[in-house]
Amino acid sequence: MTNPKITPVTKEEMNKWPTKTLVDLGEPFVDKRGSIQPLVDLMMQSAVMITSKAGALRANHYHKTDWHYCYVISGKIEYFHRKVDSPKKPNLIIANKGEMIFTPPLVEHCMKFPEDTVFLTLSRNPRDQQAYEADVVRVNLIDPKDSITWTPDEK
Repeated sequence: MTNPKITPVTKEEMNKWPTKTLVDLGEPFVDKRGSIQPLVDLMMQSAVMITSKAGALRANHYHKTDWHYCYVISGKIEYFHRKVDSPKKPNLIIANKGEMIFTPPLVEHCMKFPEDTVFLTLSRNPRDQQAYEADVVRVNLIDPKDSITWTPDEK
């Protein structure tokens, strides 16, 4: 499936990516009014806020061209990741409130939530369903039986 909204990744773009999965955030701008924490200074087409209940499992996929940053507003993410088709056991990183994870294309990833969590996902590609489905490949990095079940009809 192709989508005209999705473009190939360039070397120039890749050179701007973080070198670590858990991203070092820049210093916030602070004055008497409060602070401004820089998160991402790259061109992107999607910013979504996601809430996840304790025990939920998300992702269990990889993206062909998309990358995303996930900034934890509250709660905690158990983030499992490895390169596509790697036979190795996935790496685990814990992202806490105020921390951010970067996922480049072609990295299998899965998120488990040990507690109720709210996070921002800032992505290269648009988030409409057609563009998303054209770029995502589902995998079983983490067994879904290790998670609670969620359906869109639940409130």
